[in-house]
Amino acid sequence: MLIIGIAGGTGSGKTTVVRKLMQFFPEQEVAVLSQDAYYKDNSHLSDAEKLKVNFDHPESLEFDLLVEHLQDLKKGKSIEEPIYSYLTCSRSSETRHIEPRHVVILEGILIFTDPRIRHLCDIKVFVDAEADERLLRIIKRDIEERGRTIHQVIERYGIVKEMHSQFIEPTKRFADIILPQGGENAVAIRILSDTIRMKLREMGEEIP
Repeated sequence: MLIIGIAGGTGSGKTTVVRKLMQFFPEQEVAVLSQDAYYKDNSHLSDAEKLKVNFDHPESLEFDLLVEHLQDLKKGKSIEEPIYSYLTCSRSSETRHIEPRHVVILEGILIFTDPRIRHLCDIKVFVDAEADERLLRIIKRDIEERGRTIHQVIERYGIVKEMHSQFIEPTKRFADIILPQGGENAVAIRILSDTIRMKLREMGEEIP
């Protein structure tokens, strides 16, 4: 099994990279995990308190469970990934069943802040993007997917920017590959897919 970690700032284009990368491999050979599924349940908070939850701080995540799930997949065991809602700041009673695959892709802004996850990743990728570009994506996503107003998004961006500088940007130094321009960088994505295939061949797990 090959575990690939894809990190980068909020709105850097990580999800697009994952989607385009998967086009190079058979669907049944790749499993995708999202850091976002492992946010701590905050259903006990009031609506006002939920608006203050800092999703860009490592303490907002249940890293122990994520590490446990990665280890289980590596051992050939299936897992039940949580389902998290940003709208309610809570986990669903339902889960997403994930079987072990030749390739496991884990994506999330804070995954490289945990040394255990860095150790488990065979290839570490950092998706790099300009701050203005990320801000535009954050505005669009938070309004469409997280029910925030433009005022709330702009107000919150100060925290996002601070957390990026404090926790996310420094993890770039752990990356094996830095991928500029996110999902728009077709050349870099092709090189990454070739690197994955080469690694799989070295492990004796070549796939079509």
